[in-house]
Amino acid sequence: MVTEEEIEQVSKLMKIDVHDHKEFVEKVHDMINYFDILDSAGVEDEEITMKDLPLSSLREDKNIPFEDKLIEKLNNYKGSYVRAPKMV
Repeated sequence: MVTEEEIEQVSKLMKIDVHDHKEFVEKVHDMINYFDILDSAGVEDEEITMKDLPLSSLREDKNIPFEDKLIEKLNNYKGSYVRAPKMV
């Protein structure tokens, strides 16, 4: 299903350093097998019931401004943006 080379390629694309690709091949196979079990559960015909809620029971949506300038306290804040650390 999934090969060690595919895991290596994905890890390179995601810039993740993976030393043992074989370990992840087994984990990916386990995940795919679990999804196969979920697909074969046969719940397509099950009816989903939900309780109807009137809009009046929901909270009022209102803007609460945050006065403290938290972003300015960041170490790498540069005027209108935050400089992220270099990823290696």
